[in-house]
Amino acid sequence: MGRGAAGADGPGAEAETIRRILTGTGDTWAVVGLSGNHARAAYGVARVLQRYGKRIVPVHPSAETVHGERGYASLADIPFPVDVVDVFVNSRLAGAVADEAVAIGAKAVWFQLGVVDPAAYARTRAAGVDMVMDRCPAVEIPRLG
Repeated sequence: MGRGAAGADGPGAEAETIRRILTGTGDTWAVVGLSGNHARAAYGVARVLQRYGKRIVPVHPSAETVHGERGYASLADIPFPVDVVDVFVNSRLAGAVADEAVAIGAKAVWFQLGVVDPAAYARTRAAGVDMVMDRCPAVEIPRLG
């Protein structure tokens, strides 16, 4: 499955999924792996999401407040609905995060650049949840115009 892992959906369907997640799925994004570490990609991407009107929710074992938003140790600890789960963890851990996202009722899962798990992609899509893999919303959202 190449970049984005559109799989059987094809690149046109993937582009539509990206657009749907960024414009119509909802504005509450749990960012798994987000901490106060300025050097990490999650920190900068979360800031971009905020600039585009998204509410970010840091999810990290340290449960730090980041960019003015209270953090939580896990997705299950978040006491309100989450629309999109943006995943900044190692590919071997990402599938479990996708499964947890489905379990909490997230509408979409977004695996960041370099995060690839085709089996998790298939499970998530089979559960009726939108998913994008190996992409970055901070790159994709400005392309929407």
